[in-house]
Amino acid sequence: MDPAARRLTLLPLAAATFFVVSGGPYGLEEIVLGHGYGRTVALLGVLPLLWSLPVALMVGELASALPRTGGYYVWVRRALGPFWGLQQAWLSLSFNVFDLAIYPVLFATYLAHLWPALGRTGMGEPGWLLAVGMIAACTAWNALGVRAVGRGAEAIGALLLAPFAVMVAVAVASGEAGLDRLRESLLAAPPDSAGSAWVAGLLVAMWNTQGWDGVSTVAGEVERPERTYPRAMLLTVVAVTLVYLLPVLAAASTGMPPAQWAAGAWVEVGRRLGGRLLALAIVLGGALSMVGMFTAILMAWSRLLVALSQDGWLPATFSRRSRRTGAPISALLVGALFCAAVAGLGLRRLVEIDVLLYGAGLTLEFVALVVLRLREPDLPRPFRVPGGLAGAVALGLAPTLLLAAAAWQARDEPGMAGLTAVQLAGLAAVAGPIWYLARGRAATAAEPGER
Repeated sequence: MDPAARRLTLLPLAAATFFVVSGGPYGLEEIVLGHGYGRTVALLGVLPLLWSLPVALMVGELASALPRTGGYYVWVRRALGPFWGLQQAWLSLSFNVFDLAIYPVLFATYLAHLWPALGRTGMGEPGWLLAVGMIAACTAWNALGVRAVGRGAEAIGALLLAPFAVMVAVAVASGEAGLDRLRESLLAAPPDSAGSAWVAGLLVAMWNTQGWDGVSTVAGEVERPERTYPRAMLLTVVAVTLVYLLPVLAAASTGMPPAQWAAGAWVEVGRRLGGRLLALAIVLGGALSMVGMFTAILMAWSRLLVALSQDGWLPATFSRRSRRTGAPISALLVGALFCAAVAGLGLRRLVEIDVLLYGAGLTLEFVALVVLRLREPDLPRPFRVPGGLAGAVALGLAPTLLLAAAAWQARDEPGMAGLTAVQLAGLAAVAGPIWYLARGRAATAAEPGER
């Protein structure tokens, strides 16, 4: 097959980015639970400006300047050297394993609304077996190549968002009564959750709007990446913001109390607005969302292993690709096995560790943006963050401060084995320097992602 025929173009890349970052309104439940409707709408309106847009702009510049397999690993390595490049790669590998493990469990959780036995997700239980089956199916889908993943993401996106479009339409048609309930819900006092629920809501909000750099790892398989990445990033920022805000406003118009927003609460919102049929569509959409997110993130994660293998940090087998589809089969299989191994951890623990590790790696990417502006001012940049060097520096301030605030708020949040989420994330991060020392100079000094 002609390699150009299996490359990602604008809409498939935007669809894959949508699933790496969002996958629809599913997962917002704990934000409403911890913050209420008014604060949730404010958070979902402000976070894209402080958190999502700066990262999307950074990815637009660096992915267009250095469109190589490995993405953010390539950027940090080139700007800061092999040690920091490997730390970025390790942080990304770590948080994505925790991130990936969330979706098979949520897949079973949504289908448990139809078959309650699937709500048992302990090892060997029906929900766990279904989650493992989903991991296997999504891995097989990835083996078909990036084009198949991108096209599939477009189709799944349309299917899962259709019930929410109906939900918003019904809420608009509810007229004066719905508007009164919306006003009352938005102006109601937020829940008395100064503590665990509030922190969890903030971290989940950040988790639901992170991952813009994830698809940079497949840059070597994107058609005209210097033009496609900036457009895909901005298109997806707008789409994700609307996909979050409009359904939450529709839910607020039902008057459903924030205290009822447990996992899967969208099903109850659908029942209130459209009856059993809409509730069923939301259940199936939730399952589809988890499939799309897992598949897209596994695709991005596997390409990072390819780049690390090419540079000698991992065995050569991880850089071998299928001649027919271009997919790195060994890397995909390892990702699937790791996800199955940690799929039994609780959602909140996974999200907290995920956000903290992601934030550490993201900080390195913003540093790389500034350092490359200083060291390589003549590097061709088809898309450039406006404002010169000052603009590049300022771009990373809001996300970095937000991450620091989230880490401080979560400093006492329980993790496991007697350690907090911050301590667990710190222990995971320490393994990066150990890996570097263990491999020493075994890694090649060649430019990453070029082979």
